[in-house]
Amino acid sequence: MTTLQTVFEKARAENRSALVGYLPAGFPSKDGAVAAATAMVEAGCDVIEIGLPYSDPLMDGPTIQDAVHRSLMNGTRIGDVMRTVEGVAKSGAATLVMTYWNPVDRYGAERFARDLASAGGTGTITPDLTPEESEPWLAASKEAGIDTVFLVAPSSPDERISRVVSCCTGFVYAASLMGVTGARESVGSAAEGLVKRTRSHTSLPVCVGLGVGNGRQAAEVAAYADGVIVGSAFIRRLLDAPDEKSGLAAVRELADELARGVRH
Repeated sequence: MTTLQTVFEKARAENRSALVGYLPAGFPSKDGAVAAATAMVEAGCDVIEIGLPYSDPLMDGPTIQDAVHRSLMNGTRIGDVMRTVEGVAKSGAATLVMTYWNPVDRYGAERFARDLASAGGTGTITPDLTPEESEPWLAASKEAGIDTVFLVAPSSPDERISRVVSCCTGFVYAASLMGVTGARESVGSAAEGLVKRTRSHTSLPVCVGLGVGNGRQAAEVAAYADGVIVGSAFIRRLLDAPDEKSGLAAVRELADELARGVRH
């Protein structure tokens, strides 16, 4: 299993930022999600976040909401998420699950962490789990040997950043702006300052997400962040494709463009 630690060590040795791609399980189909994520890895993604489809996506913009809705209509369940992780992990990428807390809580924190580790997953990103309520999940994750990733935002004061990073083991997810996911014309101007402030509280890698959709933006973020996170732009390629084969070619092309962008 490829760990987040080895991913970031390799990226630093190659004088570049890591490229992190996001795709929900079950989209465009259950097998198609594995195929698309694998294509992203083959074209340059170091880390893949597999989204756990959820009916009330608080952080997700319209593009991801559309994909998640289609995934749920495909009948995707937590077991399918684990099977997706298992399939993607075989590509050699460090594979995370990005999930809201309610599905984990309903499934059982210890069971979820154990099953994720068994599937070859390296950790989770939990955008709505607060540090104050995280202890059961931190304990379950530590026991299973998987990493935990929490989010900081431009509005986070230094005291809050310090509290959040104390819960992180894999990396810190820095949201580039206040808002939901989605590719934008420009990356939030507060992102660079947020990365700098976060680094004053931790030695963990800091990765920037929200708003990155092309190679130029990836290069901009890679100049100051340890990792560049891209989700909606990949999903948009799949949504716009006339069939899954065309979608695979489109995500591969985008991943190649982004991978060239993250090289310093």
